[in-house]
Amino acid sequence: MKVGLFIPCYINAVYPEVGVASYKLLKSLGVDVDYPLDQTCCGQPMANAGFENESKELAKRFDRLFESYDYIVGPSASCVVFVRDHYGNLLEKHRCASEGKIYDICEFIHDVVKPSSLQASFPHKVSIQNSCHGVRLMKLSSPSELNIPYYNKLRDLLSLVKDITIVEPERPDECCGFGGMFAVEEHDVSGQMGRDKVKRHMATGAEYIVGADGSCLMHQNGIISREKLPIKTIHIVQVLAAGL
Repeated sequence: MKVGLFIPCYINAVYPEVGVASYKLLKSLGVDVDYPLDQTCCGQPMANAGFENESKELAKRFDRLFESYDYIVGPSASCVVFVRDHYGNLLEKHRCASEGKIYDICEFIHDVVKPSSLQASFPHKVSIQNSCHGVRLMKLSSPSELNIPYYNKLRDLLSLVKDITIVEPERPDECCGFGGMFAVEEHDVSGQMGRDKVKRHMATGAEYIVGADGSCLMHQNGIISREKLPIKTIHIVQVLAAGL
């Protein structure tokens, strides 16, 4: 199987180390992975702000760039969900080449690759950040409002890392307050939600907040930096690829 690595624009610009870790991690698992050059924004910010028409050309471009791959894999649940759930409507009469083959990297490794071990070692205590897209749309973990047995694919993958201690905060699936445009339009509410979330992570005694959505981590890291709080953020692929 041939995998095309989708690196969202904000990760490429702000957290390139996450893209590098994603590539290394997939290669270490024996995946035939390629990074298509000339990637651009998937169009999510424009569509979320009510300008779907400005996303259409980006959707067509994305589809052309990735149409030859068996799987498309990206380290951002929110961006992957946008492509998976909205490109069909955006492209209308155009065939959606990404349909049925795009995965969040954690979902892909957990459900498709299914490794029994990892080479990584991360001797730290981490608190899992469950993003809203990851929980309710990507099904990376089960939402608390559903009466079903609890599961968490992030925890499953982290448990394969040597020397790590894994915890989860109180209200594990509660929003951190980022929400894309919500953080801009409702700045004060978003900020308070983020502070509450960071405090819950800190209450676990964790050294790191670890999650699959860099946007949530970016939001919380801003609060941590401004208030000089004794905790850090890290993307899950950096933990899973630690030492590679």
